[in-house]
Amino acid sequence: MTKPSPLAYFASTFEGDAILPGQPGYEEGRRVWNNLFDRYPAAIARCASVGQVQAALRAARELKLPVAVRGGGHDYAGHSASEGGLVIDLSTMNSIQIDPDSRTARVEGGARWGEFDAKAQQWGLATPGGTVSTIGVGGLTLGGGTGYLARKWGLTLDNLLSVELVTASGELVTASRTEHEELFWAVRGGSGNFGIATRFDYQLHSVGPQVLTAQYFYPFEEARSVLLQYRSLMAQAPDALQCYAFMLPVPPVAPFPEAYRGKIALALIACYAEVLEEGKKQLKALENFGTPFLGFTQPIAYLALQQAFDAGMPKGLRWYSKAHHLPALSDEVLEILLRFTSSLPGTHSIVYLEPLGGAISRIDPAATAYPHRQAAYALHILPGWSDPGQDAAIIQWARDFYAALAGHATGGVYVNLLGHDEADGPARAYGANYERLARLKQLWDPEHVFQSNHSIQPAGKHS
Repeated sequence: MTKPSPLAYFASTFEGDAILPGQPGYEEGRRVWNNLFDRYPAAIARCASVGQVQAALRAARELKLPVAVRGGGHDYAGHSASEGGLVIDLSTMNSIQIDPDSRTARVEGGARWGEFDAKAQQWGLATPGGTVSTIGVGGLTLGGGTGYLARKWGLTLDNLLSVELVTASGELVTASRTEHEELFWAVRGGSGNFGIATRFDYQLHSVGPQVLTAQYFYPFEEARSVLLQYRSLMAQAPDALQCYAFMLPVPPVAPFPEAYRGKIALALIACYAEVLEEGKKQLKALENFGTPFLGFTQPIAYLALQQAFDAGMPKGLRWYSKAHHLPALSDEVLEILLRFTSSLPGTHSIVYLEPLGGAISRIDPAATAYPHRQAAYALHILPGWSDPGQDAAIIQWARDFYAALAGHATGGVYVNLLGHDEADGPARAYGANYERLARLKQLWDPEHVFQSNHSIQPAGKHS
């Protein structure tokens, strides 16, 4: 009788769902949201408990396999799959418990943001989080977490009360302001560098069930004048107001007028998360910024607003990401922005501005691993396309756009927006906090087990 390989033995004894190449579920399980990456892991370990996470990690270390951790799998750099490695898949660890009295939530590491929103909104509660409902809570939280509510209540990680982690040694620890405080500092922005997050506890806030949204679409010819007015609006906006500016192709569907479908337009998408009548006063200005070909200001269910971008970011396309933090929305930045977005390559490509400030900026840059507290805007260049033959041209367009803006940016970048090809990305993502993170990496992961991410090198080691 042939002795099974060590990997086959692991799969046969693993208490969770272990999937090997050629087995049912492997082809679907190996694929990630970003189809730019086509990787074949040695195995996928779908875990349903902390004990199974520990067993999978132990096996990967014993078999000397690279480790990739997957929660939502919605990352631009393809880190949630590893060529020839072991994917530790948390997607079935998705329980969510809401305590309406303390306004807190306990969420497992494989839950998606839309599931979390839906549970919390049953009690009229929410915490700041992403604007695409299919993203995972883990990656979003550990990297930072922006969204419609962040100017009001801070980043997602600013609302994190504690996190349960399986460390590189296989130990289960809880990090909070009173336990493993240095580790808690590191995981709030340090991404997946310090362990596998199996549970999060969050502070919740009273939101909805309805918020006020304003959504206006302007011809690209009016973009410069509209953006100048937008800049003035956001310079004096209250914390409760968030307004994104998108350069995007107009979807070829109703209710968009046929004359504009497929053309590049400027869209302002806003949310006011407090008293609706006060929000109407704040958002009325958008009606007069130009001559929108489609627009409205009206109440909307917070859940519906949180899902509004889902259709524009489907799984299976090819995506490439470049991003900057901006100290200001200067005239020079606007000119570069308009020059590069007058013709967008790729069917699903977007470029957007996200105002920061508010509660985000009132926290010391050294208080968490996320250091970009004083940036005024994030700018995200995100081409999306389907034809592999366009890869080189579209990626070069994004790189040229990014390079043109570099002299007007802070030099920093939000780690969750980094692409796959940015060797200096972690240094720019963590800035002055990098050395402290490297020392903690040496303490908690000296053998660099967790490196299928935007990797922090353990102090004293070199890549």
